[in-house]
Amino acid sequence: MCSDVKGKAVCLLCGDSVAVMKEYNIRRHYETKHQDRYKHLDTTQRLQKVEELKRSLVSQQAMFTKDKSQSEAAVKASFILAAEVAKSAWPFTEGQFVKNCMIKVCDAVCPEKRQAFLNVSLNRNTVADRVRHLAANLQQQLVGKGKDFMAYSVAADESTDTSDTAQLSIFIRGVDSSLCVTEEFLGLHPMHGRTTGKDLFEEVSRCVDKMGLPWDKLVGLTTDGAPAMCGQKSGLVGRIREKMKEENVTSELTAYHCIIHQESLCGKALKMEHVMSIITLAVNFIRAKGLNHRQFKSFLEELSTEYGDLLYHTEVRWLSQGKVLERCFQLREEICEFMESKGKDTTELRNKMFLCDITSHLKALNLQLQGRGRVITDMYATVRAFKAKLLLWETQMLQENLSHFPHCQTMKEQVAAFPTAQFAEKLGILGADFTRRFADFEAQKSRFELLSNPFAADVENAPSNLQMELIELQSNDTLKAKYESVGAAEFPRFIPDTMPQLRSQAAQTLSMFGSTYLCEQLFSLMKINKTSHRTRLTDEHLHSILRISSAQSLTPDIDELVSKMRHQVSGSDQ
Repeated sequence: MCSDVKGKAVCLLCGDSVAVMKEYNIRRHYETKHQDRYKHLDTTQRLQKVEELKRSLVSQQAMFTKDKSQSEAAVKASFILAAEVAKSAWPFTEGQFVKNCMIKVCDAVCPEKRQAFLNVSLNRNTVADRVRHLAANLQQQLVGKGKDFMAYSVAADESTDTSDTAQLSIFIRGVDSSLCVTEEFLGLHPMHGRTTGKDLFEEVSRCVDKMGLPWDKLVGLTTDGAPAMCGQKSGLVGRIREKMKEENVTSELTAYHCIIHQESLCGKALKMEHVMSIITLAVNFIRAKGLNHRQFKSFLEELSTEYGDLLYHTEVRWLSQGKVLERCFQLREEICEFMESKGKDTTELRNKMFLCDITSHLKALNLQLQGRGRVITDMYATVRAFKAKLLLWETQMLQENLSHFPHCQTMKEQVAAFPTAQFAEKLGILGADFTRRFADFEAQKSRFELLSNPFAADVENAPSNLQMELIELQSNDTLKAKYESVGAAEFPRFIPDTMPQLRSQAAQTLSMFGSTYLCEQLFSLMKINKTSHRTRLTDEHLHSILRISSAQSLTPDIDELVSKMRHQVSGSDQ
């Protein structure tokens, strides 16, 4: 009475396995242990007994399989919910709150499944452990993708958290052999001491080496422009170039100052702080005192205005300046009337509203430059377009054509002498500052053109190693039709393998960061997670949370993680 279970003869009577699946061994086992007990059964009874024992074995196997399946489902559910806790910036202790909610919903909807929900472990330690495993899995995937990178670039920025600890944020943008772009979080490193160029270099170098990335494939480095970052000798840029020389890398590292940061610095060339200070004083007069603020809101309600309040302006979130100016312009008459009722002079305030238009244009440019996955050629094309607009606006302003400055047009109709010449001069200064600050991008114009519009690129001015392939490309009507249908960003993937130099050039340009937007976005996530209410959040936990929250092209392989776990239900969760 034996059954074959995974290649072994298992006795249906006692459950022992027979060493060798041969008739002699099975018969010997039966005669030694069970013959005396079952010798009175005839052939029919023996067959019935065998069928009964087989059904019992199958039932037991099904029970264990079901238990294992339920255990796997519980572990998988805990991973999924831990990932959601991390993405939502909730404390790890919130896992238990989520579980309590699940059980209450289960009791109301499907009470027979209560035990399955109870099996999902979501206590604080479990959630922390799950988050750590999820982040490690994402790291492993990134390392695996890095082995196929043809070229990669790095973006680095530094900021302080709520405990005044300097945090260095590092992102990587790599292009693989199929010319697909991977843009992911590389590391966040707390710097408890100094933040010199040497310290920054050591952290970046450690990240690159940990990823196993070769230095000869590093194409670009984008920073926030701080001296410790962009210093040519002792800064991060200079030290990385020195490191590449030590590694016998012949290619040159291209270093960029973040486009978005430079654009915001260009706005300061207007030197209109005195205008903003007048408006800030008016806003503060209304909002700083509770009585004035309440009276002003009541005043707006009586007038049935579109807006019910003013906005505050903060220097850190400098885009708020445009919103404040816009709101003040829309409520200019109400603000002046209210302040005059309080005995305040509003002459200067009435004459300083023309900053709204140019600030609005700068804000629109800034928003165009933001976002993930932006190609550096497209970003610089946006800047070049804005420079051309500035030249047009300056000419039109001198001609008193205010078609692109609606707020100025409104003010011109209300004042006797609108200072168009003064405003045109400001536009000229702004345009000159754009030209000066973006000179490093302008130097790469021919390189960018090879990606953005290779069919219009000048072959004679192209690098000699690309000229033959570029001629073949421009002569291929099929590829030209493909370029027109898919666009510049997607076209490099269709460049044939017979043009390896063009593919390599495209990979290098695609890998470049145009800004440190991802770093700034990560700092926002960091400040949401690391607050005064989460004092026990360690650097490792913060790093894991941010890796999960910032992941874009990578997704944790939860099934793989579950398969590696010991499927046991936590006793504290039963």
